[in-house]
Amino acid sequence: MNFLKTMVAAGLVAASTTVAFAADITGAGATFPFPIYSKWADAYKKETGNGLNYQSIGSGGGIKQIQAKTVTFGASDAPLKAEQLEKDGLVQWPMVMGAIVPVVNIEGVKPGEMVFDGETLANVYLGKITKWDDPAIKKLNPNVKLPSEAITVVRRSDGSGTTFNFTNYLSKVSADWKSKVGEGTAVEWPVGVGAKGNEGVSGNISQTKNSIGYVEYAYAKQNKLTYTKMVNKAGKTVEPTMESFQSAASNADWAHAPGYYVILTDQPGDKSWPITASTFILMHKEPVDKAAAKEALKFFAWAFKNGDKMAEELDYIPMPDNVVKLIEKTWSADIKS
Repeated sequence: MNFLKTMVAAGLVAASTTVAFAADITGAGATFPFPIYSKWADAYKKETGNGLNYQSIGSGGGIKQIQAKTVTFGASDAPLKAEQLEKDGLVQWPMVMGAIVPVVNIEGVKPGEMVFDGETLANVYLGKITKWDDPAIKKLNPNVKLPSEAITVVRRSDGSGTTFNFTNYLSKVSADWKSKVGEGTAVEWPVGVGAKGNEGVSGNISQTKNSIGYVEYAYAKQNKLTYTKMVNKAGKTVEPTMESFQSAASNADWAHAPGYYVILTDQPGDKSWPITASTFILMHKEPVDKAAAKEALKFFAWAFKNGDKMAEELDYIPMPDNVVKLIEKTWSADIKS
């Protein structure tokens, strides 16, 4: 998928990016899964001749567009609760899992050299820690040369599922964050510069020295950003790897979650990456365009069957086969296509 790598590496994938093809499948929402949805769409087009038009506009925008019935499906990294799904006549399921990583731009610091714990990360985003050589950061990174420079905090400006999962995690690890800011797709940020989409945050970090942000791991990797390690719930320092993402994902009890509502942040386990997340698809139980809904479900079924390797190549975690079977039953029972 060379065009995507080139675009992402160059920071040219705008938050309103559209992967445009000829067919009628239209979707909009989360920027978190954009790299894998693009890769799947390209392969699906080659194999079937059918395309996908997906607008990477953020989870908040995706939820609004599916509620307004202007797209065949919405995509969100912030799952809707069962009562909201019922109210809007929507069906929800997880499509793929991934991870959110802190990223920094500090001269001389390489990917994986720095480490953060949840409380220190929360204090940076609360504006309590303002310089890179703060004692709390130095204590975690005794062998890293940290500048005595102000930290430029970068965060999302749009309604974002990445933000939902990031702030959900900070709320779990910092009582101060929970009481002052809390969690949501959009929050009242105490400090920071806003950027639109994972694309915008990636571009901003690339261009701003002494900055910190949070992005989906595929963006960090594609843009060659300096990701950090994290101290997890078990007190272990972990790297963002497929193994650490899968360790966190293994705790998900999809079968017993109404509307597949599962949050994967701060999971137990020595190897678990603490900010792991799922990304979800939303469709109407009674679609306006049944033919388009049928085509969309064909695409999703194809992605579940053929897309695992492509997902892993971009460091996403495929849904387990037993969960895919549950999801396909949900389609049959709940979506009238």
